[in-house]
Amino acid sequence: MNPDPATLRIRLYPDPILRQKAQPIDLSPGIAAIANRMLELMREANGIGLAAPQVGLPWRLFVIDIPEGEDRDPGASPPTATQGPIVYINPELSQPARTVEIHEEGCLSLPDIHGDVIRPSEITVTATDLQGNRFSHRATGLFARCVQHEFDHIDGVLFLDRMVQASRASVRAQVRELERRAGLR
Repeated sequence: MNPDPATLRIRLYPDPILRQKAQPIDLSPGIAAIANRMLELMREANGIGLAAPQVGLPWRLFVIDIPEGEDRDPGASPPTATQGPIVYINPELSQPARTVEIHEEGCLSLPDIHGDVIRPSEITVTATDLQGNRFSHRATGLFARCVQHEFDHIDGVLFLDRMVQASRASVRAQVRELERRAGLR
């Protein structure tokens, strides 16, 4: 599968690809163009992360770009861990912190829907970059939350599934409306 990056668009819930577990991908010349297009789409939608299934690709790939100064953890190591766009190919998560945080999340595939989600406050992510190098870093704060949110996407999990009960109840009507518009209700 070698899609034209120009044809990519953000898929909206309840598109079935959002519920599929993505497959590992081999590094190929076209991946960089796909990742760059994903970053463009993410920025156009004012997002900070986007996973390949969100643009219709069943790949274990996501991109993150958290603007400088956005909810940075001053104790993060390294302190620049969230600067610049980062492309994660075939990522793996490990060593979640025992401490958890609850924060509001949103999703480009579920526009205008927000809810509280509990996640580990820190996580280690290991992945391959566009040059084929493996890398690993410890993510904290918003960066950790974003990594976990995007990783969920490549496993077919939506933040709706992780919302605390009160948040899930408060967005139920909005979710049903998206399903109705898609002809599912």
